[in-house]
Amino acid sequence: MTKSKTFEFTPAAADDDSGDTGRFDETGTGDDLDNTVDERGGDVLAEHAARMRRTGWTPEPTVGEMQLDERTSLRRVAGLSTELTDITEVEYRQLRLERVVLVGVWTAGSAARAEASMTELAALAETAGSEVLEGLIQRRERPDPATYIGSGKAEELRAVVLETGADTVICDGELTPAQLTALEKVVKVKVIDRTALILDIFAQHATSREGKAQVALAQMEYMLPRLRGWGESMSRQAGGRAGSNGGVGLRGPGETKIETDRRRIRERMAKLRREIREMKTARDTKRARRTTSGVPSVAIVGYTNAGKSSLMNVLTGAGLLVQDALFATLDPTTRRAELDDGREVVFTDTVGFVRHLPTQLIEAFRSTLEEVTGADLLLHVVDGADPLPLEQIKAVREVITDVIKESGNPAPPELLVVNKIDAVDAETGTRLHGLLSDAAFVSAHAGIGIEDLRARIAEILGGLDVEVSVLLPYTRGDLLARVHADGRILSSEHEETGTRVRARVPHALAAALSEFAHAG
Repeated sequence: MTKSKTFEFTPAAADDDSGDTGRFDETGTGDDLDNTVDERGGDVLAEHAARMRRTGWTPEPTVGEMQLDERTSLRRVAGLSTELTDITEVEYRQLRLERVVLVGVWTAGSAARAEASMTELAALAETAGSEVLEGLIQRRERPDPATYIGSGKAEELRAVVLETGADTVICDGELTPAQLTALEKVVKVKVIDRTALILDIFAQHATSREGKAQVALAQMEYMLPRLRGWGESMSRQAGGRAGSNGGVGLRGPGETKIETDRRRIRERMAKLRREIREMKTARDTKRARRTTSGVPSVAIVGYTNAGKSSLMNVLTGAGLLVQDALFATLDPTTRRAELDDGREVVFTDTVGFVRHLPTQLIEAFRSTLEEVTGADLLLHVVDGADPLPLEQIKAVREVITDVIKESGNPAPPELLVVNKIDAVDAETGTRLHGLLSDAAFVSAHAGIGIEDLRARIAEILGGLDVEVSVLLPYTRGDLLARVHADGRILSSEHEETGTRVRARVPHALAAALSEFAHAG
């Protein structure tokens, strides 16, 4: 008989990833600055804070702060739900998660890995706005093809649902339409799977026009084979001769309602694909402009909630939305910054990845993920406080490898960045240094290791440059300015016909200088 284990999950709060960079808090009133003294011994900041309080002046909030206020402006009130107990219309309603029970099938790997997967599912459910009541996990060789967990365990799950008063069951896997229907019939509450949960989070967090279109396309691709109809919704519109269908006014194409719904969804998906292609053209144009400018690009990638946006804020001062939640960032953001050696670099914050990322999302976010393929360097951010950081690295690399393979571009170099080291004990830190010896260890929250990371980035990007020797005419001062801005001058002397320069420059700039190389 197959054994089952039951765990009650009360996920601990994740490590704070607030993105505090040690800079002045633009939303504060100045009270926290009264005891701040600069290097000269003057109480400059404290005087500035007092002046702020006297005048009532408040700094403008950053984009990230405004997005966070908007995201947290809607609160759920417990006990006010008017959700119908009948689940027959569930596929046609917007997904609403309230009190949930989690259920998973442990097919391979260690027990710690299975529990970590369930803990992550609990974090996903809470990010979507749910209250997690309990988690059940079953050891099986493979999921049951009928009800995912087997008929006996489905009855036990029904008992847990009745005991806890849950209105939703979330399964840690992607269920087939048949499994979804069969399990709902047994537990008699709404059942969704991991894919639907992630899609719902994306729908809540998407802000840009492109992001919303991509999420809508992914949701429709997921829902299309799962459409269901009951009773009158399955009836066929009249067609043919009047004698057999009720007469005038009832003759039609002979489609059932569900067939009509599928046709409309396919039409809507085709329209969304056209819109995304048009938006992709604009994105490609911007990317090409950045590429031809010769400014190297760095894409920040990694597992969801690993601290990518916090690191972006520290490196560029972008003021992006930072939230201790999964998939807080969906829309890629690009900012230009300057390294210590004076080199200008473009940083791009990208959407986070997760284990078993739905195929629909990868397809829909293809144009967004292309930011990764065109980068000169990948900053792969890893959550050092996660119990299974190597699993995070594996999941991210699988997605990136697939995207790069389809693009046909060579894989850019990768720099692992282990974040949140301030939340790691000494033993775990030593183990991580041994496993990931080439990684940079930082804390975006505490500002630890940031200068060393900047130096590593400058060193890697400098190694990607090529050495050129050119004679630039005095009429091409624009190219000379780009060499000074984007490259590193090795020698320079003025001659009668122009400026002879030997420098290390990015590949794109070297191509623009190639016509003057023969005169060198």
